[in-house]
Amino acid sequence: MNSSAEKPPRARVEDAIDTDTPRTRDYLDGFLAAKPAADAEGGEGSDLQADVIAALREIFDPEIPVNIYDLGLIYGVEVDENRDATVTMTLTTPHCPVAESMPGEVELRVSSVPGIRDAEVNLVWDPPWGPHKMSDEARLELGML
Repeated sequence: MNSSAEKPPRARVEDAIDTDTPRTRDYLDGFLAAKPAADAEGGEGSDLQADVIAALREIFDPEIPVNIYDLGLIYGVEVDENRDATVTMTLTTPHCPVAESMPGEVELRVSSVPGIRDAEVNLVWDPPWGPHKMSDEARLELGML
């Protein structure tokens, strides 16, 4: 290996092709200033609750190729008038390999739903999970129908 070779130059913002427009660190301004939509109020059957459920359907069990909502791990999704979400969930077994990380992932995913102010996850073991809690879609996916 030749140690006398020059290192390639580093990319710099100042070297960008479009130098006529000044570059500022305003990329978060729009996000932080955004307000939730007027119809994004919480409550049973609200659009915000539906958005939270949609977000939960994007989280898949690492051992079973089904999302945690259709798998029946989510026992309840509540969004109050202050746009705070509470998710009551369980796992297939207390010895599940993701027992420590899954509730945190659920909380992070729910809190990232636009319009949600805060998210809380309650992990419960009673009633215990069973295959009867799966949706028909999950049973079909797993060949149980």
